[in-house]
Amino acid sequence: MNIASVRRPIVPPTPPRAPDDMSFLAKLAVIRRNMIATWGQRAYEEEIIPGRFIFRNSFILNRPDAIRHILVSNYENYTRTPAAIRMLRPVLGDGLLIAEGHSWTFQRRTLAPAFTPRATANLVPHMTAVLDETIAKLDARTSEAVDLREIMQRMTLEIAGRTMFSFGMDRHGPTLRNFIMEYAERLGRAYFLDMVLPVSWPSPMDFARARFRTRWTEFVAMLIAERRAAGKKDGAPPRDLFDLMDEARDPETGKGFSDAQLVDEVATMILAGHETTATALFWALYLLALDPETQEQVASETRGEHLDSIADIDRQKFTRAVVDETMRLYPPAFLVARAARDKDNAAGIEIGKGDIIMIAPWLLHRHEKLWDQPNAFIPKRFMSKEPPDRFAYLPFGAGPRVCIGAAFAQAESVLALARLIGAFRIELADANPVIPLGVVTTQPDHSPMFRITRR
Repeated sequence: MNIASVRRPIVPPTPPRAPDDMSFLAKLAVIRRNMIATWGQRAYEEEIIPGRFIFRNSFILNRPDAIRHILVSNYENYTRTPAAIRMLRPVLGDGLLIAEGHSWTFQRRTLAPAFTPRATANLVPHMTAVLDETIAKLDARTSEAVDLREIMQRMTLEIAGRTMFSFGMDRHGPTLRNFIMEYAERLGRAYFLDMVLPVSWPSPMDFARARFRTRWTEFVAMLIAERRAAGKKDGAPPRDLFDLMDEARDPETGKGFSDAQLVDEVATMILAGHETTATALFWALYLLALDPETQEQVASETRGEHLDSIADIDRQKFTRAVVDETMRLYPPAFLVARAARDKDNAAGIEIGKGDIIMIAPWLLHRHEKLWDQPNAFIPKRFMSKEPPDRFAYLPFGAGPRVCIGAAFAQAESVLALARLIGAFRIELADANPVIPLGVVTTQPDHSPMFRITRR
């Protein structure tokens, strides 16, 4: 896709690319700090990069037709890797994100009505209320440097709490943030034994993760109990995601979620919903601070808009393009790893049983054969009459396992970015480049300070 531009676009900083002959031990040392830094130039140029990973054959795939086969045509042949299960199960249990087989089918069918466009539209007032409060708080801080990453985390957590439970997170937010930080900083990182041992054999870190899971599920169950105690009038329409999930029934069997299953589903939606959206919004604000001209285009589009409904959000075409381009450059899920249950042929690639397939949106979105100026920030590429190949752009995955909350996340991100840039002019107060780290999600290596000015 060729992008015409009258000015030189910005190219945000990235980690140096790894030497293509990086040793296994060197790669293992880097993985825990920043997976992105383990990929060399070949990974951004070639369609298929075969290799070995922990005694198994591996393939990095940058070919859209092969990716389509893995994620759509024969998705049932591919499961999460043992390391991924170890990383995710303590926080998500057997929720939708890591469920397999019949369990996943039941959960997906049952949850689907809670994430329709109509259901999302009904939750927009919760989002706008939190944005009004956030903007009011920022109004009082225009004379000081602010940490917009922390503010985005608090804001999206508040939106998650209100859209899920209809109550604020003033009391529970700090505890929830502590759980997330505790897990991300130590327990959510892959250690050598996590990658080589079968899931049925506990690694040393698994014992600490099990203790964490006990405390975590007790906390989520307490939130659910508090929400149930608030009650809902019989026959009243659902007012939040919890109502929708608690009342959800499998359309084929009529079965709903048990209390234990509901804990895992609520945990999945809160974590997947707030952390990834906060990170995407941080990166969008960082890019717009680097690119004042594009920031002014967002502000111009927003000017005079009420922005309190899905229809209002849908009119923000350029702001949506900024969000799309942000998630191209900084995909929240930078890597999707799968293990083959059985041998397969993916668009001519012979895959053996147990082989590891790596689909890395970080690489795919910056691949030199798939994108024009792949490392540059050019939102207008998403307003082109030639959209990118569906399997060259995977911010929410693809196929049957595409993120169920994608429409919700996109609406929240566009609404938040439009409202914030419509209210404030932002610039960086910190001259140090922000380097992306691939650890659980695509995170910044530090939180820069920003200056904000009322428009």
